[in-house]
Order: sequence, then C-alpha cells, then structure tokens
Amino acid sequence: MRHKRDEKELEIIRSVAANGNDRPVTMLNLNRYVSEAGFPDGDLYRAYMDGLRAFLPNVGGKILWRTPVFGRVVGDQMVHEILAAWYPSHQAFLDLPNAPGAEDNYRLRNEAVEYAAIHRCVGEGYGLGPVT
Repeated sequence: MRHKRDEKELEIIRSVAANGNDRPVTMLNLNRYVSEAGFPDGDLYRAYMDGLRAFLPNVGGKILWRTPVFGRVVGDQMVHEILAAWYPSHQAFLDLPNAPGAEDNYRLRNEAVEYAAIHRCVGEGYGLGPVT
C-alpha cells in the first residue's frame, strides 16, 4: 500500500487520547484497491472486508457504512470506496496496531489497498442526513 502517515496529525490524536477528554471518532477512509483485489466482488477484497469487520471490535470499533465511488466531479484523487469506521475513542484508534488480529488485518490491507487517505471526523452527535 502506498500512503504517507501524517505525523503531525498522529501527534494531535495522541494528545486527544491523553488529555482526559478523549471522545469517539469516525475515520473516513478513501480507498483505491489494487486490481488483484477485485473490488467489489473479488476474493482479496472480500477477505480484507471480512477481516476488518472481525478485527475492529477488538478495540471497540465498527464499520458504520461503506459505499463504492462511481467517479469524481472535482479534483484528481481516484478512489474505489469510501468507508466510515467508528471508534469509541482516539485511544482505541491508536490501539489498532497492537490489537489481536492486527497482523492479519494489516497484511490484507497491504495486499488489497493501493492508496488510502484517512480523515478524522466527529464520532458522536452528528447525523449523516442533510444539514439544516
């Protein structure tokens, strides 16, 4: 997988987790898959999604929703899928690499995902309906 970690953002997440006011967080994943993943019906993609659904509860997380992307109207970022993953805290997100099943999850992710951008979003009190 080709991605660049934003160490400044990770430091902010660590600070939120440590400051005593940690709160739920939703991570919005913009994923482009390798052709071998066979998105959306291929064996590698399904193995990654099945593994992710089984893995996230190890830190109290869950997939809220995911949707294929049909195309883009603005910009040059090409992705296949947007996936919203919810975590009960920023610390839970930070705990992912050491959670049971992490090795298998990250192996499948590295095999299936060509590109990912992950955006940190509000994790509570915000509906996904129209803004009024």
